[in-house]
Amino acid sequence: MNVQFKKGVLNLCVLALLDCQDRYGYELVQMISKRIEVSEGSVYTLLRRLTKEGYFETYLKESSEGPPRKYYRLTIAGQAYLQDLLAEWRTFTESVNELIGGDGKDE
Repeated sequence: MNVQFKKGVLNLCVLALLDCQDRYGYELVQMISKRIEVSEGSVYTLLRRLTKEGYFETYLKESSEGPPRKYYRLTIAGQAYLQDLLAEWRTFTESVNELIGGDGKDE
């Protein structure tokens, strides 16, 4: 998949997954990697940046499989950011679908 496509939607994917429930970094990487080829480093970089920007808060939770895991939770600002991105995504994809699915004539 085109790198620029992935970069553009990775924020949206992470935010949407965290909107459903709190998750830890590796879990997010695994979920996204099932559908989109993505490097672990790019997801962790994004998590650090979005946490610093106030869209996530973190907490540690004990794990039965090793050391405690850092979980990410959407903040109110993160929920608002997700809604903004979803609105932009819907408008963008509708426009692109019209362009590539149409007959090429200017209406």
